[in-house]
Amino acid sequence: MSKSDIAFVFPGQGSQYPGMGRDLYESNRAARRVFEMAEEARPGITGLILDGSADDLKKTINTQPAMFCVELAAAEALSDAGVTPAGLAGFSLGEITALAFSGAVTYREGFRMVSLRSRLMEKASGQADLTMAAILALDDGDVESVCGEFADVYPVNYNCPGQVTVSGPAEEISALGRRVRELGGRAAPLKVSGAFHSPFMKGAADEFLSELASFEVKAPGTPLYSNMTAEPYVGDFVSLLAGQMRSPVLWSATIRNMISAGVKTFVETGPGKVLSGMISRISGDVRVLNVEDTAGLAKAVEALAAGF
Repeated sequence: MSKSDIAFVFPGQGSQYPGMGRDLYESNRAARRVFEMAEEARPGITGLILDGSADDLKKTINTQPAMFCVELAAAEALSDAGVTPAGLAGFSLGEITALAFSGAVTYREGFRMVSLRSRLMEKASGQADLTMAAILALDDGDVESVCGEFADVYPVNYNCPGQVTVSGPAEEISALGRRVRELGGRAAPLKVSGAFHSPFMKGAADEFLSELASFEVKAPGTPLYSNMTAEPYVGDFVSLLAGQMRSPVLWSATIRNMISAGVKTFVETGPGKVLSGMISRISGDVRVLNVEDTAGLAKAVEALAAGF
């Protein structure tokens, strides 16, 4: 079923959990082929995904390839069931999954790309005690103002109304959390070990851009929205891929632009329902589905067949 109003969206780091993807791996042949591809590229990755601890999966060098694998497996299961999206977007590392699913790179090259990205971001994160937190119940402008009170804290992910993620040194993030509470908001720590999408990632982004010269990146076969611009990919794709590592994720604007382009149903393809919650807060006029296991797959396929 191919409809012009369906989009797949792929989650980012922080949505991982132990055992994610197990049901798809054990029950869906199309999904299992993705795991087999990843296992050939990085022996042991399947065991890490299915049996690794929360601490194992929190390490950036593990999180990103593991998430890529499970997200792509879910997308392949949907595709095998006859669901074809008309638009794609991914949150942070999810953008690499979307890139691969769009046909811009092969799945193996996409896995190699996300593995490289994770190594560079892990290395950059190890240079200091860095972290991230979601700031809740404050306006975007208020979050920006509070960040301005600190030397090295940056608003980095504009998720949805009343939620902006910030990056910076752990000590400053902790102090910012206290300041946020004074203003009536709340700071929720994220399950990450770095200050992503901030100037702390500039070195990693520059190195990633240089390394991307070894990849063949074609134009996406399906419209793919960029985290950096909130618009479909055009022009210098590799610069957009590298630049998003040190730039804010414009998620709210991306979803609004996809809705303006005609998307009425978003399928969060991969672990958790973080993006589903964000999208529901951005617009109450769209349908949001989630596929992370065979039950979610069956429910999504039935709902899509029934129409909006």
